[in-house]
Amino acid sequence: MSEVDLTVHLTPDDVVRALRSDVRAGLTETPKSLPPKWFYDARGSELFERITRLPEYYPTRAESEILQARAAEVAGVTGARTLVELGSGSSEKTRFLLDALRDAGTLREIVALDVSESALRAAAETLVSVYDPVDVHAVVGDFTQHLSLLPGGAPRLVAFLGGTLGNLVPADRAKFLAAVRETVDDGEWLLLGTDLVKDPETLVRAYDDAAGVTAEFNRNVLQVLNRELSADFDPAAFEHVARWDDEAEWIEMRLRATRPMRVRVPVIGLTATFVEGEEMRTEVSTKFRRERVAVELGDAGFEPVRWWTDSASRFGVSLSRATS
Repeated sequence: MSEVDLTVHLTPDDVVRALRSDVRAGLTETPKSLPPKWFYDARGSELFERITRLPEYYPTRAESEILQARAAEVAGVTGARTLVELGSGSSEKTRFLLDALRDAGTLREIVALDVSESALRAAAETLVSVYDPVDVHAVVGDFTQHLSLLPGGAPRLVAFLGGTLGNLVPADRAKFLAAVRETVDDGEWLLLGTDLVKDPETLVRAYDDAAGVTAEFNRNVLQVLNRELSADFDPAAFEHVARWDDEAEWIEMRLRATRPMRVRVPVIGLTATFVEGEEMRTEVSTKFRRERVAVELGDAGFEPVRWWTDSASRFGVSLSRATS
């Protein structure tokens, strides 16, 4: 059996430095904010897996429906030799694509990029066992920094699924898509998952479930800061807020202080003051229209070739080719 080829571009020290920088910047700006990537410690990842199974949270099921139905078409159109998955996590949804590429006889390499070495190693070892003798490259890195370092032979299919693109504000989305285009050659492929604009009630429920799992997930980021930076946040003193912004067409998740408090973060020498009712943004999740996806891809140098939605038109998956 083949072995996992593990490359580390993001060390634990790099992660600590990034966390310190992000927390200092976020707690000193107005309004306060934290990047959503810090949700995903072991506990946060477990909570997110629970979220994906909630009745209110449709995106995972909707995207899986599309991939299951369209994977063979993706394989036929792209003829991809290498599947590159950005933010791979457990790589579960990409199994539809991998199976289709293997069945088409083109699959030779799998490249999985994620920030968590332990989760990535486990996922990669599973991929080796299932798809041997295909080469599996596990790359510990950040998709906003390390795209140019990814291995893999042409033609490549880059998969960025789960609606994660929506967590980036417009300027950062443009920068990311441009970086993907710089990484791939003319004629190579991008498969992109995007959650779609729909009625606000459905959207808010997806981010504020009746069981309170998303609220626990949101507050868990404070536990991350307490553990990693010796902060003294009281997570119970913050309420979970999910709000639809009609102008920006995104959901915002926030944490609202239920009382005045001073929070010490001694590792970075910072004390943050919260007034009662003050909200700190922890995530944006942009919802897209097909036209917006096409424009942003076109601006980055991609030509949309296919567009699919699930049966209820809740989620969109686009296949685009890099153009000169």
